[in-house]
Amino acid sequence: MHADAEHILAEFLNLLAAEKRASEHTVKSYQRDLKQLNRYCTNKLIEQWQDVQQNDIRAHIAGRHRAGLGSKSLQRELSAIRSFYNFLLKKQIADTNPAQHIKAPKQPRKLPKTLDVDQVTGLLEASADSALEIRDLAMFELFYSSGLRLSELSALDLPDLDLADQSLLVRSGKGGKSRLLPVGSKAVNAIENWLQQRLKYASVSEPALFISSRGARLGQRNIELRLTQWCKKKGIAEHIHPHMLRHCFASHLLESSQDLRAVQELLGHSNISTTQIYTHLDFQHLADVYDKTHPRAKKISP
Repeated sequence: MHADAEHILAEFLNLLAAEKRASEHTVKSYQRDLKQLNRYCTNKLIEQWQDVQQNDIRAHIAGRHRAGLGSKSLQRELSAIRSFYNFLLKKQIADTNPAQHIKAPKQPRKLPKTLDVDQVTGLLEASADSALEIRDLAMFELFYSSGLRLSELSALDLPDLDLADQSLLVRSGKGGKSRLLPVGSKAVNAIENWLQQRLKYASVSEPALFISSRGARLGQRNIELRLTQWCKKKGIAEHIHPHMLRHCFASHLLESSQDLRAVQELLGHSNISTTQIYTHLDFQHLADVYDKTHPRAKKISP
């Protein structure tokens, strides 16, 4: 492209770093994504940014898709291009934003792996050999019992629990929303066992439910590592992470109740379509319902 166009791009990236206070990672991502557009324009002999048309952006994104880029990466590139052209509009260098109405190809949604009930039972009924393993078992029981996100479990404080009522309060879930959740009897017992051990490590001023051996709140990364270590020690070959236990909670509950709305509320999803991604419906149950209720589905008697 023309040297003026190169200068304008550099000005935009400097603005991101200096005035917008974007992180170094964000600036590098924008630089990388806009460099791809620059390369497309150079190949098409387009010298100025204002000469880029909607069809050019569409062709550029299609080419990146053919090169193997996934939907999320393409969405990120489009976002960078839109931001750049909004800058050009404010500078009165461009009259339109050619990326405004271009959409990236949709990525197929895949369900995460899950465990069956027997596998989860084997994971949670393994014996704890130390005070910290008693804590770990309480965490894993709570993941599966209440379908918590990793961040939600790490943020739990003692006042958030009501063991007599078998409930807990998530004070700040995704989107800043709070919700009240039931806690199963197995999880209650595991937490009670941990609370006896917690006294050995916690200071009076520490509110966190789950703490490290040093008495500080247990972070999300440490919780993940403890689950990996637990599985390794118990001879479980499957790679299990906290979100898998949340998914198991939703999947097993839905298979038993068939109540999608209830599972949505328990998971804290604002949109039910999100719940449908995280859960499975038992096909055999659906087939039975179909056979029993559809007026033209009844099997013919021999």
